[in-house]
Amino acid sequence: MSAPVIVGVDGGESGRDALVLGEWAAAVLGAPLVVAVVHPAPAALGSGRVDAEWVADRRRSAQAVLDGARAVLTTAAEYRTVASTSAAHGLHDLAEQLGAEAIVVGSGRAGPRHRLFPGSTADRLLAGSVCPIAVAPAGLERAPGTLGRIGVAYVDTLDGRAALEAAARLAARTRTPVRIYTVVADADATLPFLVGQDAEHAFLDTARETFEQSLRRAAESVRDLPVDWEIRTGDVVDQLAELDDVDVLFCGSRGYGPARRVLLGGVSTRLLRRARRPVVVVPRSG
Repeated sequence: MSAPVIVGVDGGESGRDALVLGEWAAAVLGAPLVVAVVHPAPAALGSGRVDAEWVADRRRSAQAVLDGARAVLTTAAEYRTVASTSAAHGLHDLAEQLGAEAIVVGSGRAGPRHRLFPGSTADRLLAGSVCPIAVAPAGLERAPGTLGRIGVAYVDTLDGRAALEAAARLAARTRTPVRIYTVVADADATLPFLVGQDAEHAFLDTARETFEQSLRRAAESVRDLPVDWEIRTGDVVDQLAELDDVDVLFCGSRGYGPARRVLLGGVSTRLLRRARRPVVVVPRSG
């Protein structure tokens, strides 16, 4: 079996968003689609006993969730139930077992519509995954593939380059343009006012020139695809969260920690809670 796209569902409203995003990703990547529900593993009640009736009920509930997923999808998929101590742990184990291309989840049930608000499953998945994690915002109105652009939140680091590489692979499949975004802080947020406006503006000009150079190099590194770039000014999360003209936005995890693991930093965490479009967090490759 080639590397699949795994969609984790739990019967909540966010599951439909995840299924829409996951079905599109699998089709674009030419990957098998696996829909998974994690149910509690049998736990001992004492003296080696387990509540067999409760376990059987959880299994029936998981099957009912899968039946609901079948009604949403329009393409073939493999359906699995996984017994584990937690939903995140079960999806992690399944991803490692299958060598998954990506794990797709919906936003948390308590999240506002049109905004990402990962519940506990997404939060735990995003802490240490070996493959990219895609999170669909609640109430996904425009399906991926309808806007014709792949976005990348970029800083010239290992994490930023990993995000760009993953985005370019997807864009090569869809034959859509890539836009690379970098955000520069407002003047008031960069240096103390005692430094003086002249020095502050000189600093900002230098920073912008540095970012422009790194963005040009990043764009030139992507072959055979239309790539442009944009520097925005303001709070990085505010600017990236409001993007509404990309099919998906790729971003890196934080710039330290084990290679090939997603380890969220502060920007990625806040972005996932507020983004209007699907976000894919990519583990750095080395």
